[in-house]
Amino acid sequence: MKLTIIGCTGSFPGPGSPASCYLVTAFDGTRDWKILLDLGSGALGVLQRYADIKDLDGIFISHLHPDHCMDLCGMHVAIRWDPNGWNRDRMLVHGPAATADRMATAYGLPLEEGMHPDYDFQHWKSRTPVKIGPFSITPYPVLHPIEESYALRVEATEPVADGSMRTSVLTYSGDTDACPELIEAAAGADMFLCEAAFEEGRDDGITGVHLTGKRAGEAAAEAGVERLLLTHIPVWTDINTVVNEAKEVYSGGIAVAVSGVTYGVFSGSQLGTPKSLPTAPVSIVRSAPAREWPGTKAK
Repeated sequence: MKLTIIGCTGSFPGPGSPASCYLVTAFDGTRDWKILLDLGSGALGVLQRYADIKDLDGIFISHLHPDHCMDLCGMHVAIRWDPNGWNRDRMLVHGPAATADRMATAYGLPLEEGMHPDYDFQHWKSRTPVKIGPFSITPYPVLHPIEESYALRVEATEPVADGSMRTSVLTYSGDTDACPELIEAAAGADMFLCEAAFEEGRDDGITGVHLTGKRAGEAAAEAGVERLLLTHIPVWTDINTVVNEAKEVYSGGIAVAVSGVTYGVFSGSQLGTPKSLPTAPVSIVRSAPAREWPGTKAK
């Protein structure tokens, strides 16, 4: 199983990354399966550097704050209005019960039809796995100020070189403060993709919203994960601060999510390098005549 960080900036897109979106790929022995964990603000553009959206097998939404789901609106346009046709089944979307209505409202569509012609909306059921290809995705309710918010435990069973099958585990915290369900979701994971939006000391008066680096590290230690990948760090939170907080309480491997980086979930190794922004040639269709500002003379 491979994890590509599409967007990882907390709460809104930053100068170096969209908001939350993670591309996860696994091989079933015949083909690669590709799913998204969240599709937050600004993520759809960067996603297209790493995958053709028609190759996606499903989108799995942790909760309905815009920085985790709002680019479903852009995806709807890509599906509905492609002049070459979508030419495949509706896109599978698993999320909270209100997902379909929330997206229709955001785009100004009638609720009755909404985006149903484009998306196959399915609702999470707590601790009930969803199976697709080599993946099993299990939602765990976590502590965040919205009606439904989930951590997602993603397990992928794949063939390895010796012909045997191996299951690797990625846990994605979604957005949450410390809670027992987060530990349950992350238990024994090979990689724990965990938010760390807050800082100790600065954000102590806010409860039930986000983790600090320290609380993320404590969760990783209690769950016994192999490695911790800190994410959802807003532009006003210092990366070094949250990393140092996590180091104090967790002795395993620690890294910070960066847009464009791909990891092997089981190995923890970084694979490849981020792709730069595609460029296009500048084309002048018709030159405009030179102009002078009134009252000035050309030198």
